[in-house]
Amino acid sequence: MIFYILRRLATAVVMLLIVTLATFLVFYAAPEDPARLTCAKNCTPAVIEGNRKFMGFDKPVMAQYGDFLKGIAVGRDYPADEELRKAAPQLASHCDAPCLGFSVLKSKSVTDILKETMPITVSIALLAFVLWMVVGIVGGIVAALNKGKLLDRAVVGLALLGYSLPTFFIGLLLLTFVAIKWQVVPPPVYVPFTQNPAAWLQGLLLPAITLASIFAAQYVRLTRAYMIETMSEDYIRTARAKGVKRLPIIRRHGLRAALTPIVTAAGLDLGGLLGGAVITETVFNFQGMGWTAVRAITETDLPVVVGIVLVAAFFIVLSNLVVDVLYGVIDPRVRLT
Repeated sequence: MIFYILRRLATAVVMLLIVTLATFLVFYAAPEDPARLTCAKNCTPAVIEGNRKFMGFDKPVMAQYGDFLKGIAVGRDYPADEELRKAAPQLASHCDAPCLGFSVLKSKSVTDILKETMPITVSIALLAFVLWMVVGIVGGIVAALNKGKLLDRAVVGLALLGYSLPTFFIGLLLLTFVAIKWQVVPPPVYVPFTQNPAAWLQGLLLPAITLASIFAAQYVRLTRAYMIETMSEDYIRTARAKGVKRLPIIRRHGLRAALTPIVTAAGLDLGGLLGGAVITETVFNFQGMGWTAVRAITETDLPVVVGIVLVAAFFIVLSNLVVDVLYGVIDPRVRLT
């Protein structure tokens, strides 16, 4: 197990390096001058040249990439040009590791921007993950055990309805009626968990339900299909013939086997959400990573875009690693080698 995890970690590092290089080349080797994109429309040649030296854009592309990797490992000093740091010490600043770059448009490091936005996205994604896994798995089990009956059709029908409605439509409905018209809950506002856990949960409830709705519908269908398939296996019929009660069969044999493909999908979905839930954050005006990424693309703030892409890739790679390790826990037939 340990050697497997170490090997997968090494593979994950290589994958992240490839993603970093590809993203870096796409944005920084583009025909557009990146220094020209670091200021507003009224840029002067002097400002552009100053920003070029500040960010290190005057160096070769691979030298810039080396400085970027060095910043992730040990931190980085800005301005990137040493002579400029000496000539204007008031501009000098140090970006602690892991440093993902510096946004001239926002006058702060990308790491600081992510520290402000990442907790919002992670909170929404994790709460939505819990909701859709509980609703999806329980609903799928209920539908599978009542295959062909009215309850099965009702659960599947609701799942199809939830799957067909766009996320922004569900979010607007919840915001308009539940929060504003009926005032069941206050309008969603993000409050850090460390300040007030109850307010944190209350503020995230509607965004999490919005984000979980489409995934819950999908997981109802997945769980139902896998449970029906698993419950028809020979070892399930053998357990019934031996007199094992229905509930232990479902819990120990049926559900455990059906969870393996579900965990795969859940890991990938959660990893993608941790990279940014763009639509949900936009509907509820939560300034998380998805909202920040859209704004950075609009403003052509390349360092922020590169940083968010790298963090999103990290979450996806990490979720894949966790899923592979969980295989051996959920299904004893899987051996990690």
